[in-house]
Amino acid sequence: LLSCRLYCEEAKDPKRRSCQTVLAEALDIVVRSFAPILPHLAEEVFQYIPYKKDSEGVFRTGWINASSAWKKPGIEEAIEGACAMRDSFLGSISGKNALEYEVIIVIEPGLLFELMEALQAEETSSVSQLNEIMMASQTTLLSELPKETPADANIVKGTFLINLEGGDICEQSSYKVIARPIAKAKCPRCRRYTAESSSTPCPRCLQVLAAGKGST
Repeated sequence: LLSCRLYCEEAKDPKRRSCQTVLAEALDIVVRSFAPILPHLAEEVFQYIPYKKDSEGVFRTGWINASSAWKKPGIEEAIEGACAMRDSFLGSISGKNALEYEVIIVIEPGLLFELMEALQAEETSSVSQLNEIMMASQTTLLSELPKETPADANIVKGTFLINLEGGDICEQSSYKVIARPIAKAKCPRCRRYTAESSSTPCPRCLQVLAAGKGST
């Protein structure tokens, strides 16, 4: 997920910038956490952080002070639910390359479906947060099984317990995950199977490359 956002998206793309913000916040917290027991290492790391504007040092800039903006209701449950479905998907392909597959997730209308919609607004996407978590080349989110689903399709079933607002909202939801070999070619730039041919970048990469040329 990190490598795709950092190396495949346009330099100023909000998804790439948000990834950098998370990494910067994580580094700041980790450095301040081990500073009391590894002061010299923490100070050296702190002085080499390129985006720090102050030069007072790790011990003069206070303890960990994470912003409350990081705590958004439902986000943790959405990520945990998506990870549970990813585990079901990866288990169904027996150690094969996940990028060679497309994933269909079927969830009945309810809270879990709404949480997944927060990660993927479109029905089918190869660039959504949900698809990044699934580690597939393409993810489709549906509320019922597709009519063309073969009778012998490998359907993995699972359940996920949603617990929000300290237990005030509690819902057990079921889901189905279907993995299908993807029919598209491997993009020579992002390595996902989302291109029309192996010699041409996928639509997302073509757009990023075009934007890069336009800004030079």
